[in-house]
Amino acid sequence: MTNEHHTVLYVGVTADLIPRIYQHKEKTHPNSFTAKYNCNKLVYYNSFSTIEEAISEEKRIKAGSRQKKIDLINSINSEWNDLFETI
Repeated sequence: MTNEHHTVLYVGVTADLIPRIYQHKEKTHPNSFTAKYNCNKLVYYNSFSTIEEAISEEKRIKAGSRQKKIDLINSINSEWNDLFETI
């Protein structure tokens, strides 16, 4: 997730992507990181067979540099379109 000007990147994991992204967009948790920094644009996502795999990948991505996150996003979404409309 990112904000309008792509200055903030948020990495998270969920078992149900569509409702979770909707929560971010609607700021249903007003004290959350994504609400505070207006992260309401889905620019990258992946799916996994198990939650353990998803958590492992989340940790790997979070541990990487900002540039590595940008490169990952660019690898599937070079225009940084909001992918929520396509899922």
